[in-house]
Amino acid sequence: MLEAKNKLGVIFFPAFDWAIEPTHPEREERLLYTQDQLSEEGIFDIEGITEYKPEVATRRDVERVHFCLPSVETVATKSHMISAGGAIRAGRLIMEKEADRAFALVRPPGHHAMKIVEGNRGFCNINIEAVMIEWIRENYGQKRVAIVDTDCHHGDGTQDIYWHDRNTLFISLHQDGRTLYPGSGFPDELGGPNALGKTLNVPLPPRTADEGFLYVIDELVLPILDDFKPDIIINSAGQDNHFTDPITNMNFSAQGYAHLNERLKPDIAVLEGGYAIQGALPYVNLGICLAMAGVDYSKVSEPEYHPEKLRQDVRSMDSIKRICDDVRDRYFNPPSTPRDGDVTGQWFTRMKDVFYDTDGIRESQIESAVICPDCSGTVKTEVWSTSNPLSLCVDIPLDACDKCVGLGRRAIEEGHTKGSYRIVQAINRRDKEYTQFGF
Repeated sequence: MLEAKNKLGVIFFPAFDWAIEPTHPEREERLLYTQDQLSEEGIFDIEGITEYKPEVATRRDVERVHFCLPSVETVATKSHMISAGGAIRAGRLIMEKEADRAFALVRPPGHHAMKIVEGNRGFCNINIEAVMIEWIRENYGQKRVAIVDTDCHHGDGTQDIYWHDRNTLFISLHQDGRTLYPGSGFPDELGGPNALGKTLNVPLPPRTADEGFLYVIDELVLPILDDFKPDIIINSAGQDNHFTDPITNMNFSAQGYAHLNERLKPDIAVLEGGYAIQGALPYVNLGICLAMAGVDYSKVSEPEYHPEKLRQDVRSMDSIKRICDDVRDRYFNPPSTPRDGDVTGQWFTRMKDVFYDTDGIRESQIESAVICPDCSGTVKTEVWSTSNPLSLCVDIPLDACDKCVGLGRRAIEEGHTKGSYRIVQAINRRDKEYTQFGF
């Protein structure tokens, strides 16, 4: 009888009652075929691999991460709350040492959901990894967290949430944004004024295959993780880099995904994209589970896998090596100021425009962050959109110094008394205060 070297907890939630449309790529079949495959392969007969049920995230769990406009209830369905709860269950398994590794095979996904949420973009409403991370931090204290996003699409939502967080390292490996949604994720996107170099983007050329992805892991990601020394490593495990995925242009394989997880050794993996529902996901998920558990995965192979047809050309590999050199230098030698924005006194201000491609909402933001040598800095954002009038969102980070707490509280009070905002919402993670005022 096989035995896992690492105790692995697997959390399933197919979300039977949620889909953008019945035939949309993001639908329940994404996980049903995987569930059948894992059962047929007898993965839960391996000693040390156990299936767990998801929890249900609470409104507070979402409100410590997101500014939901006008409310959590208008943004998230019960399926979104259970998907986020599945990620929380994975976090709980690790923090309570019930498992050595955990894989949340849940949907809907979340890595395109930004700090401010007004609807669905990129199939995402709630950033389930961020909900899990901040649940861990609220219950177990400040942790240094590294998120390695291996979805084919740039994890722009996760990047936005942790843009100013010096205790979170976000690394995204994705197809070059000049060729794929959401059109972002370039090496000069490095984080806010207090966290420069803690956001790293690795845009890869179309048709990147196993060789290219594993080179990035070995030569860039692992050395940076060794330097950052995270307490927790999370794989934002999108699977749409697969060579059969219908909406992307990469050549990664099930064996490649398994090798990646064996080398990365994530404490937690959380499913993101992946839309080759029958030809890829069941095999990729099986390979990831076996790799995380420390069980032989060498026999895992998807249909139509012919490695000789998926090899990269020399020019692509040369490009990948140059990108890695560039990103490595930006991490170890970050610039003194961000690439965009203006400094006024102690505030760094930038303007952002966000489009919700699924719901058709256009949103504008003026974001101001305190430049602070002692913490990640309070951030206040004025936001308005085609869906909601002018609102104010104030974020006081978990590691906030007394000065930044004071500036945050003053911004909340001024916003509350000024009367020009439809909603004033505050996230104060240091003092565990999550409030909203409507006018």
